[in-house]
Amino acid sequence: MPTANAPNRRVWTLAWPIILSNVTVPLLGLVDTAVVGHLPESRFLAGVTLGATLFSFLYWGFGFLRMGTTGLTSQAVGREDDTAVRNLLGQSLLLAALIGTLLIALSQPLTALGLWLLDGSREATALAREYAAIRFLSAPAVLANYAILGWFLGQQNSRVTLAIMVTTNSVNIVLDLIFVAGLGMTSDGVAWATVIADYTALALGLWLVRRQLRALGGRFLGERLWRLAAYTELFQVNGQLFLRTLGLLFATAFFTRQGASQGDVILAANAVLLQFVMLTSYGLDGFAHAAEALTGRAIGRRDWREFVSAVAAATRFSLLTTGAAMLVFAVAGHLLIALLTDLPKVRDVAADYLPWMVLMPALAVWSYLLDGVFIGATATREMRNSILAGLAVYLPAWWLATGPLGLGNHGLWLAFVLFTAVRSATLGGYYLYYRRTRWSGQASAALPGER
Repeated sequence: MPTANAPNRRVWTLAWPIILSNVTVPLLGLVDTAVVGHLPESRFLAGVTLGATLFSFLYWGFGFLRMGTTGLTSQAVGREDDTAVRNLLGQSLLLAALIGTLLIALSQPLTALGLWLLDGSREATALAREYAAIRFLSAPAVLANYAILGWFLGQQNSRVTLAIMVTTNSVNIVLDLIFVAGLGMTSDGVAWATVIADYTALALGLWLVRRQLRALGGRFLGERLWRLAAYTELFQVNGQLFLRTLGLLFATAFFTRQGASQGDVILAANAVLLQFVMLTSYGLDGFAHAAEALTGRAIGRRDWREFVSAVAAATRFSLLTTGAAMLVFAVAGHLLIALLTDLPKVRDVAADYLPWMVLMPALAVWSYLLDGVFIGATATREMRNSILAGLAVYLPAWWLATGPLGLGNHGLWLAFVLFTAVRSATLGGYYLYYRRTRWSGQASAALPGER
């Protein structure tokens, strides 16, 4: 007999490995910076920074391979359709291999375009180009890892995420030290360390997949793997997620570019404050991922009581995380700024915009949480629409606040906060509507992801 605390336990069991794996990401960045930062010339650090930024944006754009696989797999688990679970993995891995190969083939024009947009110095750009040529070799492994992580999360196994992330970052850190500090390599050593770590993680992931497949029923079907028509649902889900991610990338890049246009101090202060957003995301991402797996399974089973309890449990944890973040930023925000930078001007400017960071979690929490719910429901068109609605407010608000109203960087932050708020409100409106019409058990209409 399930207890009242069962949904809370399920959410926490899924969330904590994801939260912990998220914490390993900045650790790797810290080691990369420390290793290259001790080289005799600053151009090496600048080159690695440019190259790493390029790949962060590039691979983030293909995050749909993780999200789409999670939503479809969790629903197949709810239907107890092991054959679908197997074939979704096969389809996602084949798609990852195809996209990864295309990225390698197009690496030179993509690198040229990306580095032109980033607009670094000539010396740093040359090093970043060398770094990128190496990093592109791991594209198939990175994208395959996305698919594997999404597949396991869809089966409510988030500990694989922790195992793969810890393995990736541990191997990367050790090889950073060996190649750069030990063998005297520079930015190319950092790139090779990352490539080897990505393929090591893929080897671990495939071993874990093989073990999971032995315990899974069903069978692989050739017509689902090799017929293009069998990929229709995957393409529909992932296509909308790709557009949604492009919108997010544009919003973030636009914010950074407009901050840079106000001078180096404003750019640096905004970068420091964006770390507050990243810190909040470490916790909220974990509970959103849990919502993906649990709501997807509930929808696959058409168990609306389980769906509601999963959303409620994820909401409770998300709100607790939000409240804690707001309290920490309000009480210790100045201390956090001081930990992130020792430049007096940057500290002073960042402190002026700190109130936006206290407000942001209260507005952003709903976009994180409901993204998780909608991924589980494979309602990706609605996620795309929320980004478009946000951009429709974001850009005019920026023009008005920084132009006629003359609010400067406060106007930029106001526009960014409004973008977040509109995203949350749009998803909230969709959620309330579907709770009455599709996710209540009272209607026989198709789910959003089934249209």
